[in-house]
Amino acid sequence: MKTTDRTKTETVRIGANLWPQMLLFLLFSLLPASAYASCMDAPRPDVEWVRCLLNERTFTGISIPNAVVRDSSFNRAILDNADMEGVDARRAKFVSASMKGVILRDANLQYADMTKVVLDNADLTGADMRSARLFQASLRSANLTGALLDNADFYRTDLSGATWVDGKTICGEGSLGICK
Repeated sequence: MKTTDRTKTETVRIGANLWPQMLLFLLFSLLPASAYASCMDAPRPDVEWVRCLLNERTFTGISIPNAVVRDSSFNRAILDNADMEGVDARRAKFVSASMKGVILRDANLQYADMTKVVLDNADLTGADMRSARLFQASLRSANLTGALLDNADFYRTDLSGATWVDGKTICGEGSLGICK
């Protein structure tokens, strides 16, 4: 059987069209997995979950010290008893999250939205919470020793039993928005 000139031309044209696709495939296959899958990484110390949507997930008792969760969303997530010491959570969202007993020592929570979060018995020693929003949050019996709170919004936040930034003052029962 003879091959026509038309068949040869079509074969060459099809092969030429595949080169860009093959090149893209090779480039993407050589990229490290963390470059495009970090939001899928398992919880571990130093994990990088930047701009991730982790809403309504359960992370009870996880250990992610020194993690970077900047600009991520944990709305309605459960983070009870999590170890998040030294975490970078600038501009992260924890709206209506449950964070009872969480360790957030030396965490960077600047501009974090923690509206209606439950941080009862949380350790926020040395946390940077400047300009954080804690509207109607619960920080009952939380430890705020050494925390930076400049411009933080504590409107209607329950601070009953919390240890204030001086490490000595215990906020009285019924302390809403201000430690009394």
